[in-house]
Amino acid sequence: MAESFSTTNRFFDNKFYPRGFSRHGDFTIKEAQLLERYGYAFNELDLGKREPVTEDEKQFVAVCRGERLPVTDMERIWSKYIDRIRRPKRFHTLSGGKPQMDVVEEYTESDD
Repeated sequence: MAESFSTTNRFFDNKFYPRGFSRHGDFTIKEAQLLERYGYAFNELDLGKREPVTEDEKQFVAVCRGERLPVTDMERIWSKYIDRIRRPKRFHTLSGGKPQMDVVEEYTESDD
């Protein structure tokens, strides 16, 4: 696997992870290091800018196309990264429920 995913460029995503992968909290330290080291190659393979050379790269491209499930650490990490940037971040409110409406009761005069 040494010749697989070889690149001299580091991978950074200043749009979604401006402080780096390890400082954001979505990835473990190991995952962040693998993304920085091999992410450039992952991205090129995923976008079709680079042809897969090794069997590992061919299987990686199959995962990117949705033809198979991720099995290796590198496939899982790239899938996790892609899911994070494609899916908007969830946020939670403190109220936890639907907005409350003011209820106004109408009183009518009745004959007693």
